[in-house]
Amino acid sequence: MKTTTPKTAEAVVPAQHSSHAVEAAAGALGVVGGASTGALLGGPVGAIAGAVIGAAMGAASGWAADQASADQADADAALDEDIGVTSGTIGTPGLEHPPGQTNAPSAAASGASGGTGSESEADGPMQTPGD
Repeated sequence: MKTTTPKTAEAVVPAQHSSHAVEAAAGALGVVGGASTGALLGGPVGAIAGAVIGAAMGAASGWAADQASADQADADAALDEDIGVTSGTIGTPGLEHPPGQTNAPSAAASGASGGTGSESEADGPMQTPGD
């Protein structure tokens, strides 16, 4: 049996997740770290205070990391769409580019060195600095 592949490319959309697994894991690590630090510095009361503060800081850090990752994924998806990665138009011939302003090649393309002519070759022993 022969299967045919579709002729149109499907756009790849990054998966959006609504679970708070990153925040929960970071919060749990914050509880452990805060409680142990608080217990060392302030006994049982310090352990409780450290656990509460550690949970808040860990969850906030986890949320920030998760949000930054989601923002980067959105930016990457938008860039991929702009350059044609997801729409199947990457490398398409015949794209229109804006014309040059002066119709002259760049200095590097025309063979100009851009030097003043007073530079010495860099091969050999270390050169003495010029004035």
